[in-house]
Amino acid sequence: MSLLEILPLALVMVAGPQIISAFFLATTLNWARNSAAFLGGAAVSITTVVTIAYLVAWGTKRAAGPAHAGTADRIIDWVVLALMLFLIVYVYLNRKRGKTPKWMTRLEQAEPKFAFSLGLVLLGVFPSDIVTSIAAGLHVGRHGDPWWQCLPFVALTLLLLAVPVIAVTLLGKRADTILPKISGWMTQHGWIVNEIVLAFFAAITINGLVSGS
Repeated sequence: MSLLEILPLALVMVAGPQIISAFFLATTLNWARNSAAFLGGAAVSITTVVTIAYLVAWGTKRAAGPAHAGTADRIIDWVVLALMLFLIVYVYLNRKRGKTPKWMTRLEQAEPKFAFSLGLVLLGVFPSDIVTSIAAGLHVGRHGDPWWQCLPFVALTLLLLAVPVIAVTLLGKRADTILPKISGWMTQHGWIVNEIVLAFFAAITINGLVSGS
């Protein structure tokens, strides 16, 4: 069940500079290598953060023991809920950033090494992403599910990030006109999708706290 519950959080992971960077890289001269490097860096950072969060939740439950398992579950749920509330506020406050960050101009002359580093940083250090990954890992660990149930979340996030390069591969030159439109829509409306997903996941967490499950 926790596997299905965390999948929507993949949308939160990519909405923002993450998917915009993927669009930029998909239109560079070395688009295939740059996009692959970007996805590789993202895979490393997401998997690392999710795994650490999972191990923290798993270790907390194990240390608490059967007698205090319920208390450990509630503590983890409260932490996850706090993270969701932080993200809801963060996304709302940053919904209208206006200008493209200066560092994005470097993407036009990007090389695979830079693209890999960008994937590491954006998906592993960027506030919304690191908090989302932590929440996903904690949620799976809190329910006592095996670690591999974190992997579909990682895979879906990478698939969404790969949409621009997939579009270039399938559409060829037509992608030059389609990608900017999709990128523009994401820039303007991505925050709304984020808020819906975060509110949904917060509701799941609250339900767990109320029901004590």
